[in-house]
Amino acid sequence: MDDEYDLGEVYRAFDRQREFHNSKKKYRLFGGAAGPGKTKALLWEAIRKALLNDGCDTLLLRRTFPELEASLVAQFRRDVPPSWFRSFNEAKHIVTWWNGSTTRFGYCRNENDVYQYQGAEFLFIGIDELTHFTLKQWQFLTSRNRCPIPGTFPCMAGATNPGNIGHAWVKALWVDKEPPTGFERPEQYDPGDYDFIRARIADNPIYANDLNYRKTLEALPEQLRKAFLDGDWDVLSGQYFDLFEIGRHTARPEEIGMREWWPRWVSIDWGFQHPSAVYWHCGMPKGIANSYQRPASRQEVARGQDAGSKPGSLDSGLQTAQTSARDDRYSFGAGGEAAARIVTYREFVQNGLSPRMLGQAIAERCKGEKIQEIYLSPDAFAHRTSEASIAEQLGEVLGANGLPRPTRADDDRVGGWQLMYQLLEQDAWVITENCTKLIECLPQLVRDNRRVEDVRKMEGDDPADAARYGIVPGARYAGVGASAMGGPGAGQAPPLYSQVRFVPGMPLGEQIARQVTAEEPTSRAIQFQRLEAERRRGNSLGRRDCRDGGGIGEERIGIRAERPDRLRGERRGRPPACGGSTMGGEVSP
Repeated sequence: MDDEYDLGEVYRAFDRQREFHNSKKKYRLFGGAAGPGKTKALLWEAIRKALLNDGCDTLLLRRTFPELEASLVAQFRRDVPPSWFRSFNEAKHIVTWWNGSTTRFGYCRNENDVYQYQGAEFLFIGIDELTHFTLKQWQFLTSRNRCPIPGTFPCMAGATNPGNIGHAWVKALWVDKEPPTGFERPEQYDPGDYDFIRARIADNPIYANDLNYRKTLEALPEQLRKAFLDGDWDVLSGQYFDLFEIGRHTARPEEIGMREWWPRWVSIDWGFQHPSAVYWHCGMPKGIANSYQRPASRQEVARGQDAGSKPGSLDSGLQTAQTSARDDRYSFGAGGEAAARIVTYREFVQNGLSPRMLGQAIAERCKGEKIQEIYLSPDAFAHRTSEASIAEQLGEVLGANGLPRPTRADDDRVGGWQLMYQLLEQDAWVITENCTKLIECLPQLVRDNRRVEDVRKMEGDDPADAARYGIVPGARYAGVGASAMGGPGAGQAPPLYSQVRFVPGMPLGEQIARQVTAEEPTSRAIQFQRLEAERRRGNSLGRRDCRDGGGIGEERIGIRAERPDRLRGERRGRPPACGGSTMGGEVSP
């Protein structure tokens, strides 16, 4: 770096960082392995651009706000003297320099968060951990990379390691030098615009001789070790869950709005030296209007762009995509009705626990919840010693705490992975953000070269296996799976509601809408009678329902005129259960 760019004692670039700063290409990628000073180089490139060009704007991004605070913003506060800038707006995370230029720190947790920069102009855009972003986000941000100041050169840069959800498209653009799948207008891709500055830990004098840090990297699972220590971009070729997106397939727990009566089940992958992984799932039934709003998917964004007046333009149709994302509650079926889905809402991952200790840990986390089934990895049912099997030991503790004993999970790996992929594709499976191990694990899974429909076994895949054990049977609880894919069973109600029965705690209106499905008048009347009979069996619960508004009356469901005289006569004259109408015929007050 030239002396005028060598910012004294505040920032003295290493050789590989200097190569990054001196590159004249429009799109630069810095890194590969862990530890070469990628984030610091990105920060000071944005500062350098702002200081050299009066009145310009620069932008630095991470995928989530906690990541932003812990990396770019933390390094700015630590390394940049306050005398260098006029002000720093803590609320908006905007630095204003003495020459009128600005540097903004931002994040894009959801796919459509990039639209907050629509209409903005940035001379430089730097994205830390670029593989955490999607191709659509990158392509939209390239449209914001412009500057009206004469003589300036708008450019962008990313810093990253191999892996995560954006691995495939980042590798294609910078390593393979070819347009990736989904690239808008691939004929305009120019490999001469892209420069990959490969760096490893040895390129950073601070860590080059740090044996403890190197030992830490060498102790990682094979794929992560190759990615972080060697910067190997081929380690995740054949990524299985290439469609997985943070924001689209994840949610904050409070956004889900779980109801007490939703079916819940648990899945376990047993381990001792390897961690035991446990996941809690629930079925969000069809038609529930929850508070969570799913961001537009890549396909929806693409459709919004296609709808614009200028085909292929990144600016066209954005309003359509934003409106669609804003109005679309998480996922919808035909007619705008919210579709059923599985929610994985809690995780517990720990090694070194005996079966009984694991059972107690699960029981403590299940307090206050009605768990309908617990699915356990099949290998735990084998008798390895003269003592009871792992499943039996675990079952003793679970049973003593009022929980179901474990059921042997389905270990059809190929079918399970395919189902998980299809549910993600249909937005029928959402994972809450507290399930951090599972969210980290899914993008790292790759296909097995010897059996391409299967996932290759690897260190650290326990969360994915545990989730698979719960997703396969859970598709029946939630009413997804075959119905989500339009295959056999499409449109069928989930098993919880397959027979008419009263569900305590579930609003009566929702029970009527879900369970009384027959169109023929006689069949509808029979279903209403069965539901009323189920309600009566609840005794105290039934009386409470009556105090809250009476039984399930005909006038509420509009079938009086349809009910055959035979059925009306069978119940005529029966006194109401607690004032007001019943499922019977016309009852005098």
